[in-house]
Amino acid sequence: MAETTGGIGASPIRKEGRSKVLGEARYIDDLSLPGMWFGATVRSTIARGRIRKITFGIGVNWDEYCIVSARDIPGENTVIHLTKDHPCLADEYVNHPEEPILLLAHPEKHALLHALKAIQIDYEEFPGVFTIEESEQAVADGDVDRIIWDGSKWNASANCFKTYTMYSGEGAEVEAGLAEAFDNADFIVTGEYHTGAQEQLYIENNGVIAECFRDADGNVESVCVQGSMQCPYYLVHALTEVFHLPEEKCRVIQVETGGAFGGKEDFPSVIGSHAALLAMKSGHPVKITYDRAEDMAATTKRHPSRTRLRVAVTKEGKLLGAEIDVAIDGGAYSTLSPVVLSRATIHAPGPYKWPFIRVKSKAMATNIPPHGAFRGFGAPQSLFGLERHMDKIAKTIGISPEELRRRNFLGTGDCTATGQPLVEEVDMQKLLTRALDEAGYHEKIARYAEENKTSPIKRGVGFATFMHGTGFTGSGERRLNSLVHLDLLPDGTPQILVSSTEFGQGTNTILCQAAASALQLPYDQINIARPDTSVVPNSGPTVASRTAMIVGKLVQRVSEQMLHTLRSFAKLPENHTPEQFQQAALAYLAEHGPLRESARYEPPTKIYWDDALYRGDAYPGYAWAVYVAEVALDTRTYTATCTQFDALQEVGRVMHPVLAKGQVEGGVAQGIGYALYEKCVWKNGRMMNNQMTNYIMPTSADLPPIYVHFEEVPSIHGPNGAKGIGELPMDGPAPAILNAIENATGVSFNTIPLLPEDIYERYMSLGHPHGGTEDLDPTTDRDTRVETIA
Repeated sequence: MAETTGGIGASPIRKEGRSKVLGEARYIDDLSLPGMWFGATVRSTIARGRIRKITFGIGVNWDEYCIVSARDIPGENTVIHLTKDHPCLADEYVNHPEEPILLLAHPEKHALLHALKAIQIDYEEFPGVFTIEESEQAVADGDVDRIIWDGSKWNASANCFKTYTMYSGEGAEVEAGLAEAFDNADFIVTGEYHTGAQEQLYIENNGVIAECFRDADGNVESVCVQGSMQCPYYLVHALTEVFHLPEEKCRVIQVETGGAFGGKEDFPSVIGSHAALLAMKSGHPVKITYDRAEDMAATTKRHPSRTRLRVAVTKEGKLLGAEIDVAIDGGAYSTLSPVVLSRATIHAPGPYKWPFIRVKSKAMATNIPPHGAFRGFGAPQSLFGLERHMDKIAKTIGISPEELRRRNFLGTGDCTATGQPLVEEVDMQKLLTRALDEAGYHEKIARYAEENKTSPIKRGVGFATFMHGTGFTGSGERRLNSLVHLDLLPDGTPQILVSSTEFGQGTNTILCQAAASALQLPYDQINIARPDTSVVPNSGPTVASRTAMIVGKLVQRVSEQMLHTLRSFAKLPENHTPEQFQQAALAYLAEHGPLRESARYEPPTKIYWDDALYRGDAYPGYAWAVYVAEVALDTRTYTATCTQFDALQEVGRVMHPVLAKGQVEGGVAQGIGYALYEKCVWKNGRMMNNQMTNYIMPTSADLPPIYVHFEEVPSIHGPNGAKGIGELPMDGPAPAILNAIENATGVSFNTIPLLPEDIYERYMSLGHPHGGTEDLDPTTDRDTRVETIA
């Protein structure tokens, strides 16, 4: 058998790497179509109200412009996600700042800015709600003026998009067990933890180009949208609703995409529908690209959250039971909040054995632009609360955070909180031992305890232990029913056809590696088709760490099928060379015509999930991790800095070591930003710091050395044993860093982002000798002084 070069476990050059390095890659803003116009969006300037009147100002020749309103939509005025509550364009009412009301198009892009300023909208303003607590209070008070989302229309409750209740067994038995656990506990430890919104900050802003085609009678026959996105078939679905067209008449093409992180999972359904409506009415191709300020103000972000825990524990550190309540802020419309909430719910118990646990969760409506998908998808929020609380429990009962976790880790053969038996090897004890050794944890704990006594810079070390499910939750993969094709091109080259997209994370590369390994061919001899829904099948969205494990396994299957076909019908020997493969491929094509192998997702027979009870096998498999953070907090400037980070993860099989290391390093950097730097400042529902000059994120100069370590325990569910990796590095940094800060200072901080002013305020509340406080509202300009002359 010929040696496969560049297959799984190797680190070949990225498939699209050369074109990116040479500047040949063409992003949406590089593309133009003949006769193309440019589009823009007229947005709400208030949080909530009724549109009384729209005035088109003088000084603008409006005949030159194409103007689209809700009345121009040929199909349904909705952006379909899970619920049809999200208008494509606001008609009579607006529900959040930046909500799209009108669309404009003009042949010259510069003409749009002048026109946007000339449109005045008169509103009747209604009271808004802007936090989880305000939304809850409106419901509790029965305040109909502040019920901003009518749940009765969607089989839900007022102001609440979705709720879940998850028990570690039959409900009544768990409730009885919890009552007994709290009665018999040596300690009952409670806590509340908050996380803020986070902006995805992909390098390339959202952008699309749309075309609309009419038949001989002038009727809309089809639409085509190409753009920067993660999930082309999501946009196909959205276009079928907006244009009332069948799926095959709605073509979507992903072009080179400069980053996404979840921010281009659902939002392209909005901007893609808008551009297509302008193309329909103008009769021209229309491009819409947001600038950075519009992108940050109007598109989705990570859901803010509040997690409350009440835990019963023995004096030896044995967990007896827990009540966990998770709430997330969904923003003005449901979008993907129920799915994000689902992940927050399932991951809330962490990698621990709970004799009895109940997790309740809810997604509340507010008058903020809808929140959406972001790397980690709900798990970073609930895991932050849990991992901070584990340190609080340890401190309360007087044992080390390490010992508390070791006494409660799940292991091989145990059941998760959803009742899923862990049949594949799980060894959190080993992971924790290695991670702490790699980080020099014990030595640093002892050394910093001495040094901190006299130093104004307090240093500390903390860690978090966690897991993340791979693929869609529960029955999600069954519903997706993903399909993958593998074709033989006329020259005998295999070509992968999937809707999985490349946006910087390495999809093209690792799927070609999976095919190369299975086909016993060099990596360079595998092609992958551009995701164009007129060409590629629906292999599911590129989300949830499912590409490597789920789609990669399908690619492996179709590759094995192709080998079987060529061996059966073209005399390909068992141990073939690349030349023999090509000869067999050409012989097959000459005799039988085109060859396409296909594979659909087939769930392992033992996987079962009950959506009603939220019980069973939540995921095919889990990746496991221990992250260790080292910090320094300067008590003179109140600035906390992460000074070293060690990330250890068990991910089945590392498909591409260089890409995998880069994934973890990038995710940890985002996690450090989530913990210490990135704060979305809201005022009446509007993001006030929607620029990269005032939304502070860590640069490479702010990041510590990040050491990435892998353990490999191959899984039967992924190609050559691979599991998902992309979400893990977002889950662990924030709790590890805040645990380290508590280790350094002895002060507990339970809200992120943790900025210097937050540390200052906390120190002041503890009776710091300097005392005093100030108005730290960042929307208030305290630097500009105006002198008044009497």
